[in-house]
Amino acid sequence: MTTKRLFAGLLAGVFVSGVAVAAEPRGVANISLEERLGTVMQDTKAAEAAARAGKKVSFFCANCHGEGGNSVKPDIPNLAGQNPAYLLEQVKKFSDGRRRNDFMQGMIKAMSDEEKVSAVVYFASQEVKPHPVTNPALASHGKELFYKICWRCHGEQGRGNEKIARLAGQQPEYLILSLKRYRDATGERIDPSMAANTKNLSDADINSLAAFVSGMK
Repeated sequence: MTTKRLFAGLLAGVFVSGVAVAAEPRGVANISLEERLGTVMQDTKAAEAAARAGKKVSFFCANCHGEGGNSVKPDIPNLAGQNPAYLLEQVKKFSDGRRRNDFMQGMIKAMSDEEKVSAVVYFASQEVKPHPVTNPALASHGKELFYKICWRCHGEQGRGNEKIARLAGQQPEYLILSLKRYRDATGERIDPSMAANTKNLSDADINSLAAFVSGMK
């Protein structure tokens, strides 16, 4: 049995046993994930209920992404504080193969639409724990680069939006790895804007950006 099938089976078994949210409501089979999320986010009580359910769904995610979405591994991204619409789009990308990771794909394919929406609502509602700045000079150079290159898309506070990732408080090693992949075109995630904005960055520049951004709140 492959790792993908094993974890998908384990995850499905947990959901069936009642750890996750209830089964799909009747009459919503044709509603898109975006519509589900939009409906939930328009109702405070519905969003709170979804976050509670999402906490249970996140049980398997915590091994890598940490409890509450603050990663326990330096090369794995924080999910806490990301925009829920952005998170949902990443879920869809893993589902359809635009982003590839056997473990993630197996986990996500075992989840119902309701569970996917609940999980992103939960992670989006959690507080990010920024990393302390240990090298002020490095972070200072990173700040200059951020407000020269990055802020127009990722926002002045680095919090992104529905289509662009939050960078503030992100894992520094994950940031370094991602920036180098965009710069060198060695990753599966190809983005013309990111490629253009990273092509002239040195490794030292990337380290500086990561030092500053990971400490943003």
